Amino acid sequence: MPYTTAFERAMGTGMIIQSATALDDGFRSKLDAFIDGYESVLSRFRADSLVTAMGESSHGGSFDFPDWASGLFDLADAFCTATDGALDPCVGEDLIRLGYDARYSMTMEPDAEHHLGAVHGRPTWRNDVERHGTTLVTQRAVHLDFGAFGKGYCADLIGAILDGHAGDETVRQSATGPGSHAPYIIDAGGDLLIRTGEPAQPAPLAEGSGHDTGDTVTIALEDPANPGTEAIGIASIVDGAFCASAPSRRHWGEEAGRQLHHLLNAVDGRPVRDVAASWVYVPSAAGRPYPTALADGLATACFVTAPDELARAFDFECAAVHADRTAIMSRHFPGNFFTV
Repeated sequence: MPYTTAFERAMGTGMIIQSATALDDGFRSKLDAFIDGYESVLSRFRADSLVTAMGESSHGGSFDFPDWASGLFDLADAFCTATDGALDPCVGEDLIRLGYDARYSMTMEPDAEHHLGAVHGRPTWRNDVERHGTTLVTQRAVHLDFGAFGKGYCADLIGAILDGHAGDETVRQSATGPGSHAPYIIDAGGDLLIRTGEPAQPAPLAEGSGHDTGDTVTIALEDPANPGTEAIGIASIVDGAFCASAPSRRHWGEEAGRQLHHLLNAVDGRPVRDVAASWVYVPSAAGRPYPTALADGLATACFVTAPDELARAFDFECAAVHADRTAIMSRHFPGNFFTV
């Protein structure tokens, strides 16, 4: 991938597109505008966003989202059902109470423990958000946070624009992008959408080997205990979506001996303690319309629901490391852990 285009502030972590053909300046600027528009709808860190308006509406209301949000809401429905409410966009209120708010105060509210989670009456997606297509109706303030799969969903929408198959028509007009079937990689802060034009089959890895075979993308599985410095394994991907989740890069303070981080069980509103990291692969061959959002959400869902339970609703491969350093890996996960 000889061409790299960076969107430094996108989605709070930055986004990088590597492509076989260059994106011209017009295409780049229109992608910038698309990302800004996406955040103006979904970012709870922006005062002008639609989800911020929902959170500030004490008596609720009717909120019209863009048509592109339909797939996002479908995923919210599916994840809430598959996790029995443990993964819920309404967890935004809990994150705010724990200090992960729009001001990044990183200070837990004094009475937070009496309000966290659905168990204390916090609004839920299934009971307090009435959905009519892409219109959401509420009766009280609801603080939505789509961080569990929102970055992956944005990557999927941009991938569709790069393919020339979907997306905002104003982005495609009078601009030159890679075009249908052209190879590219979208890295949305560690959530990867990989298009190689090849059949979506992971390259095999020899037992204990650190080398991939063929034209693949090799991905280090970061050690959650040593982020940025050590890997505990690798994955090798030909085509599809690959996402990871871990609290090691986004945590702050402690509460009752529990590290505060952004991966919460929405039922009790508290940070998960027994999972340290997860990785999920969804091949393009699975036929899912939003593979990166699915992989992104499942990487989070693995923190609150056993992968075997999730496999009843979704087709995916995964690996995970628990807090006690034990590890699990699905049979066809395209990688392996290093062993001694």
